[in-house]
Amino acid sequence: MLIVIGGLPGTGKTTLARLLAARIGAVHLRIDTIEQAIVRSGLAQHPVGPAGYVIGYALAEEHLRQGLTVIAESVNPLAITRDSWKNVGPKAAVPVVEVEVICSDPDEHRDRVTTRSIDIPDLPLPDWQQVLNRDYEPWDREHIVVDTAGQNPQESLALLLGHLAHPDGR
Repeated sequence: MLIVIGGLPGTGKTTLARLLAARIGAVHLRIDTIEQAIVRSGLAQHPVGPAGYVIGYALAEEHLRQGLTVIAESVNPLAITRDSWKNVGPKAAVPVVEVEVICSDPDEHRDRVTTRSIDIPDLPLPDWQQVLNRDYEPWDREHIVVDTAGQNPQESLALLLGHLAHPDGR
């Protein structure tokens, strides 16, 4: 299965993706890691454009063809990137589940953005105003939404696992 996790910076998507990967034994593909590796190589500077996503799609497909579950995690802000992730699943003959992570409490979200630490060396983190100004298209199809506001990471993981166990909402 391919689980695509998207959402604005600071919503908790990396934390959730890591917890989910550990729980279900999946491969966690993080676009920030790929993009920063491209920058470190000297081939590009931030923003790197579509390169990180294109590499992510290829890696996801390869891992899926090996029979592994993949969690692809990125902001995934545009319909075109969401469509591209969704197209990876059929190429590898696996289902795709799309997850949007949000933080509905603006104060909590701002606090997360302004107090988080860098876990990828030299990765530039956006400030609160950059998060607010980010181009982020609304999702135009059914997907799982996990609201991390007021929850600890384990509670958010439990909510996501419940959705994954019953994707039709039962």
